[in-house]
Amino acid sequence: MTHGMRTDTHMDRPNGLRGWRDAAGHYALLPLRVFLGVTFIYAGLDKLTDSAFMKSGGAGSIGDTMRAARDSAAIPALVDLALKAPVGFGYAIAFGELAVGIGTLLGLVARLAALGGALISFSLWMTVSWATTPYYYGNDLAYFMAWIPLILAGAPYLSADAVWRARHRHPLAGYH
Repeated sequence: MTHGMRTDTHMDRPNGLRGWRDAAGHYALLPLRVFLGVTFIYAGLDKLTDSAFMKSGGAGSIGDTMRAARDSAAIPALVDLALKAPVGFGYAIAFGELAVGIGTLLGLVARLAALGGALISFSLWMTVSWATTPYYYGNDLAYFMAWIPLILAGAPYLSADAVWRARHRHPLAGYH
């Protein structure tokens, strides 16, 4: 009987991670998820509580913001569509940001929430911040790109999605 020499000197931890590098790699998207979730919740609440924003006209209103961006937008038809009901569009964006932020922060249907965040960021980039030069001064493109890893990875840990997956993998877990 031949015995080989064991070259693996690292013992796996109960969670399957070998050390701080594995843990850091495993949780690498968590700061991004928290940042985007909190930021989108804040953005939605900021819009809903700003007395000037939810108006079709006037300084700081959604209507004036869209009219100012219309001629420099990459897709002016999107702005024209929103200008048909600017206040309704403002509420849709605000509630969309809240839903995306809450879903992302809690990891609840995280890929769908990230897709919603990417679509909001992409539409804002194509309209409101398209004319920003140089392009890297505009934040909507950076937000759009930040959503992509969360679309791909979802929220595999510390999330409602992970709890749901664990319960369906082990239906009697937690019912002892």
